[in-house]
Amino acid sequence: MVSLVRTLRNMRRAGLKEWWRQMQYIGDAKYGRFVGKDQFGNRYFENLNPEEEIPGRHRWVDYAQHEFHASQVPPEWHSWIHHIRQSPPTEDAVVKSLTPPWQAPWVENLTGTRGAFKTYNTAGPKIQPWEPKVTARGA
Repeated sequence: MVSLVRTLRNMRRAGLKEWWRQMQYIGDAKYGRFVGKDQFGNRYFENLNPEEEIPGRHRWVDYAQHEFHASQVPPEWHSWIHHIRQSPPTEDAVVKSLTPPWQAPWVENLTGTRGAFKTYNTAGPKIQPWEPKVTARGA
């Protein structure tokens, strides 16, 4: 459980409005150095003080949307959050130089939404539905 002193300290540092937003979205009061922002508007933070953050939870993302999920984090930021890369993409020369100019922007996973990929079948149906024949009544 998070200590009351830590919560009050972070509330004072971040401000009342940001503290309330964090409590609604992530359920914890956090404060750290702003590292960067991605194309979706997500903000990334880091707090290297071992007395304030639990080890392994000192990097976090503040999602721009209320309905968020992990596929909204681009690959370069994902590698930084999960400690695959030491420095964030905004400071990493390798990430900046290796990103080709022709690469399309990252698109989140749209499964379950109207924008999801749906296949189009060009073959005709194997089974034809029955259609009744209408004939005139005899007298």
